[in-house]
Amino acid sequence: QVQLVEIGGGLVQTGGSLRLSCAASGRTFSNYGMAWFRQAPGKEREFVAGTRWRGGNTYYADSVKGRFTISGDNAKNTVYLQMNSLKPEDTAVYYCAARTQPSAVLVPTTPSRYDYWGQGTQVTVSS
Repeated sequence: QVQLVEIGGGLVQTGGSLRLSCAASGRTFSNYGMAWFRQAPGKEREFVAGTRWRGGNTYYADSVKGRFTISGDNAKNTVYLQMNSLKPEDTAVYYCAARTQPSAVLVPTTPSRYDYWGQGTQVTVSS
């Protein structure tokens, strides 16, 4: 069994910063890339940022580009999300995910392309 655990969520004021961490543990698995998604109340889960280990490619949703940075360590199956200049619309539960299959798309943005998920961590940005 593989487990992903996110930490680092919390309450922050508009313009503030948070850093999320996600570590995978359990059995060894083929990890082709990891990503962050988020889900706000009443909305669908949406892609935030992702990375492809081979080549070090990263990709961001337009809504977070320039404010969020994804990084990680493939050998440790760990991924981070540095979130700066936070806005109230960033409020959501943030999930990390890992995929075990290669893809023609460097960084898939569809949740169904990811095989393992964390339990989520709440990020609340107050105005």
